Amino acid sequence: MRKKKHANLIKDIPTAERRYLNQDYLKFKKYILFSVPFLMLFLTFSGLRLLRNSKFNSFANTYIQIPNNHDQSILGHLPYQEISNEKLVVIEPNIKVHIDMRESLLKMREDARKDGIYLVFLSGYRSINLQKDIFYSLKSMRNQIASERARVSAPPGYSEHSTGFAIDIGDADKRDTDFEVQFENTNAFRWLKKNAAKYHFKLSFNQNNKNIDYEPWHWRYEGSIEALKVFETSNRNLKNSKK
Repeated sequence: MRKKKHANLIKDIPTAERRYLNQDYLKFKKYILFSVPFLMLFLTFSGLRLLRNSKFNSFANTYIQIPNNHDQSILGHLPYQEISNEKLVVIEPNIKVHIDMRESLLKMREDARKDGIYLVFLSGYRSINLQKDIFYSLKSMRNQIASERARVSAPPGYSEHSTGFAIDIGDADKRDTDFEVQFENTNAFRWLKKNAAKYHFKLSFNQNNKNIDYEPWHWRYEGSIEALKVFETSNRNLKNSKK
């Protein structure tokens, strides 16, 4: 009798808890097995995307740095933007210069006159279109190739004259030396060589330039922030060439 009752008690023990636990475990296991492939695919895709972005950023940084390693010069001349007409002033008939240099330029001429030196302004601002005519017309007339013409005249878009900060100067007592190397033998050039820096003017193309012929008449102004920015690359290259 006791055995029967004991047997009945065993049969009456609830088993639902264990059965439900096994079903939940199986569901969880199926979920894991189902999710793993998608998780792996997601991680793979994310990894490839990160790698691609990393390579792209590396390439982009390299591309951005390229202009810093190249001065973009052509035939020895650096590129210059054309100054806007609003920043130009007339100092003599048919001669305009950047407004920043007007006062210093006129002061330099006045002080030279006090020393018995008479400076003549030959050419100031030149537009890119005018420079185009000068470069290509004379190149054709003189039967020169581009590199030959570039030694004495900048290609359009590469002339300091387009900035308004360049001025060609002659000697009133030696007009036959205008735009000639012989200008270096005049009193005007000797005075400029000694005094031009006081007025923030600098000879652009000296005898050490390998690509452009010596031009003792061609001076540029570096007495304002804008002018310094315009000629920063040129001055940096000049400094590096002396090392």
